[in-house]
Amino acid sequence: MSRTNRGNKIRSVEFEVNYLPSPKGSVLIKQGNTKVLCCANMNENVPPFLRGTGTGWLNAEYAMLPWSTHERISRESVRGKQQGRTMEIQRLIGRSLRNCLDFKVLGEKTFTIDCDVIQADGGTRTAAITGGFLALRLAVNKLLAAGTLKVDPIISHVAAVSVGIVNGEPLLDLNFEEDYKAEVDTNVVMNDKGEYLEIQGSAEERPFTHRQLNKMLELAGSGIIELIELQKLALKGE
Repeated sequence: MSRTNRGNKIRSVEFEVNYLPSPKGSVLIKQGNTKVLCCANMNENVPPFLRGTGTGWLNAEYAMLPWSTHERISRESVRGKQQGRTMEIQRLIGRSLRNCLDFKVLGEKTFTIDCDVIQADGGTRTAAITGGFLALRLAVNKLLAAGTLKVDPIISHVAAVSVGIVNGEPLLDLNFEEDYKAEVDTNVVMNDKGEYLEIQGSAEERPFTHRQLNKMLELAGSGIIELIELQKLALKGE
């Protein structure tokens, strides 16, 4: 959907839940032309620094598949080293999703969220967070139903969206072309209580004002509210 057609709204969003049979939770999120496959699983162990504490953990991994962009990307596993961008993004996903869990309730268990970008057209990291939460929610639901978990450790919904300034105007949910031209590029993560979990912003071309920042946060908040409602709707139909 073009900017002219959608104005300052999020791109069209579709969740295909239970996309794969093997993970406890899996979601293919389509946001505009960006597509990210998110999977969630749980292991009965924790990193060494948490052993004996009764506290759980969550890790996230992120990757872009070779033909997710218009030119082939070499697999990082072949290179033998993750790029800095990849490490930054998966840390962001992990931090964001750890905020929605009560790790004392979870106990000494670890969730792993795998996010693989199938097609990239802007906002892959924010789509990974939104889809990753939904995959986590699906996994927890199955584990509760099976009796593997006795108490729900999830304390809030989480979603994320990009927002920026293009040609002097704040814009919500940038696609690749808009992101490429953006004077300011920002990613916002929030929960369903309206609380901020992370704000990443930088002036790519020129400084931005407090008023512009407030407008971007206002747009991001409205977009995240809509994304969380879509998450809840997807869960009802699951």
